[in-house]
Order: sequence, then C-alpha cells, then structure tokens
Amino acid sequence: MAVVARWQSGAMRPLSTSTEKDLRHLLNEWDPIGVADLMQDEYDCMLAPLLGRLRGSAGQTEIGEFLRHELGDHFGLDPLGLRPDAMAARVIAWWTSAGPAGGAVSE
Repeated sequence: MAVVARWQSGAMRPLSTSTEKDLRHLLNEWDPIGVADLMQDEYDCMLAPLLGRLRGSAGQTEIGEFLRHELGDHFGLDPLGLRPDAMAARVIAWWTSAGPAGGAVSE
C-alpha cells in the first residue's frame, strides 16, 4: 500500500492513499454543497483533520461537532438540514470497519 506524508495537526504523519480515497468518497457521497460531480476534491480540506481525529480515537460526537463547525464556519452553510450527526455516524462506522488501517473508535 502506498503511503504519503501529509501535514496534519502540526506534524508529518503518513496517510495511506486508499484511506484518503475512501474518506473522500464518503464526503463526496454526502456532498453538502452539491458540487462533488464537478469537483472531486472540494472536501479534501476535511481529510487530514478528520483522519487526525479518528486516529486520536474521536467518537461520533466529536466528529459531528467538527462537521458542524466546517459546514458553518468554512463553507458558510446552515448545518441543520445537512445532517452532520448522520454523516459522523457513517464516518465512524467506516473507520471502525476499516480494521487495522482504521481502528476501533469509542464514543
């Protein structure tokens, strides 16, 4: 598996390209601003922060709070109808099922 270094939380950490690709796919399926068909990398700004939180054993609540913050502060959207908590549950389920590449996450 190919590994690349990305800047993450103040330190270089290896991220597998397949892990990034899988998370990008989840974010593009969610597509809160409706542009994923045109711009596959629109949500890449959330990849490293999400993966850092997941690797740090963040639970669904923390992931949901991060997504709400990004929707409101970064993308300028009202997160209410975009279901960030449901997306957080999907992200946690994906991460947990990823096994050793992901890891068990507790709430």
